Formats: sequence, C-alpha cells, structure tokens
Amino acid sequence: MKTISTNNTAFYHIVAILTVMIWGTTFISTKKLLVVGMQPEEIFFMRFLLAYICIWFISPRKLFAESWKDEVQMALLGFFGGTLFFVAENKAVGFTYVNDVSFIGCTAPLMTVMLALIFFRDSVKMSWKLLIGSIIAMAGVGVVIFNGQFVLHVDLRGYFLALFASFSWAIYSLIMKRVSSRYSAVFITRKVFFYGVLGTLPFFLISPWTFPLSGFLDLKVCGNLLFLGVLASFACFATWSWAIAKLGALKTSNYIYLNPITTVIASAIFLDEPMTLMAYLGSALILIGVYFANKAEGI
Repeated sequence: MKTISTNNTAFYHIVAILTVMIWGTTFISTKKLLVVGMQPEEIFFMRFLLAYICIWFISPRKLFAESWKDEVQMALLGFFGGTLFFVAENKAVGFTYVNDVSFIGCTAPLMTVMLALIFFRDSVKMSWKLLIGSIIAMAGVGVVIFNGQFVLHVDLRGYFLALFASFSWAIYSLIMKRVSSRYSAVFITRKVFFYGVLGTLPFFLISPWTFPLSGFLDLKVCGNLLFLGVLASFACFATWSWAIAKLGALKTSNYIYLNPITTVIASAIFLDEPMTLMAYLGSALILIGVYFANKAEGI
C-alpha cells in the first residue's frame, strides 16, 4: 500500500511539473499576440472564453456551488487567478522582456508562504527545508533570467504589474486549497473561467475593444489563442487544481520556480534569445531548490 501511495504522489508531482512547463511557454504566445495588436485584456478575454466553451463539454451541469459563501469563493478564484493575474501579467509582458516577467512571477510561491503564515498560522509549518529550498530556487531563477549579465531589463510598470500578478496568484492558490477538497477540479475550473471572463468586462468600459475581427483570420493569431485557451487554460487549470488538492498549495506553488526554464528555452527558439552556460546552471539550481522546498510540509 505504501508503494502505491508513493507512486500516486509522484504522479501528482509530474502533473504539476508538466502544467508549469506549458505555462512557461505562454509568455511567448502572449508576446506574439501583443505584437500583432491585441490588447492584454483582449488576449485574456479570448483565452478564457475559449477555455470556458471547451470545459462545458466535460463539466457537470451543476450551475452553482453548495452555498453562497462557496460561490463567493469561486468568484474570488476567477477574479484573482483569472482576471487580475492574467491582465496584469499580459500588460507586464507588453512593457518588458518575457524572461523578466517570468522571473518576477516566481515570487508567487514565496508570497503564498507569507500569506499562509499570516492567515493560516496554525496549519502551516515554516521549516528550514522550505526556507532553504525557496532561497536556492530564487537564486537559480536569478541566474537563469539575468543570463550571466546581472542586469534586470525591466520597466518599472512591468515590474509592479508582474509583482501584482504574483500576489494575485498567491491569493488564488490559498483560496483554491479551501475549496478543492469539496468540489471537483472540473467544476472549480469552469467557475474560474466564468468569473474570470465576467471580471474582464469592466476593462472594456474603460478601454473599448480595438482588435479587428478580420485579425482572427490570421493563422498565427488563431494558433496562439487556441494554445492559450484550450491547452494552457482549459487543460492546465484543471490539472493545477487537481495537483493543489492532492499536494497542497505550498508544495504545488513551488513548482512555479520551474517556469523560467521553459520560458528561457522557448524564448531561445521562438524569439532568438540564446541559451548560455549560466542559464543551464540556473536551471540546475531551480531543480535543487524545488526538491528541497517540496520536502517541507504544505497546507
């Protein structure tokens, strides 16, 4: 029985890793869509709308949560993990390099830990493994993104937007832990998509839609939107919710440190940004840091 349990746990870790690796490439697609003229909120709206349509084919027809309090938590998940996180991240990518945004995004696990220690003090244990693992992983992220030059090419607006996105994701992770034990990953994910799309609508009152409908006839635009909506959102949000339910918010969130590895590789391929020895060294540090952090107790 112990072997079976260990194998199941390993499987959930693999699911979390693959999910983060896919998310690491989304910066590239977002950047390409921004270049062709789509606004950050337009990209997010189309991304989550596609995901919402897809999930209806597999989601139970149950419309609402068991109580209004749970429904409010679902709305908060969609608002923080959807609207605020992605609009802020998309805007940050428009101001600075994708690798820099990826690096700043890796502060999300540390923010998750800090918020958990503040609001869930009784159920969270701050161990030396978690602390050392986080420090090593952050050092590795710095080496990867700085790429041996130790110069952070970041617009102040991009920096604060990326940091705010990380804060939003930390809140999302903690709320997700509260509801994931009582609802299926598919149901929660559908609610996140719905409230995420709903939360975007006020943005269009301030800044009306500008991207022409004819632009969707471009195969590159369609391809990147399908990737973001169907794979990176529809599939990955479900697997991430599942991983949090099985592993805990803190352990799962620490895999976000793997994000820059995929981002650096993808940017080297699609944006002609070269990989260096320092990038490989940083990737190794990230893996070591994630290993130590995940030896700690989650919530």
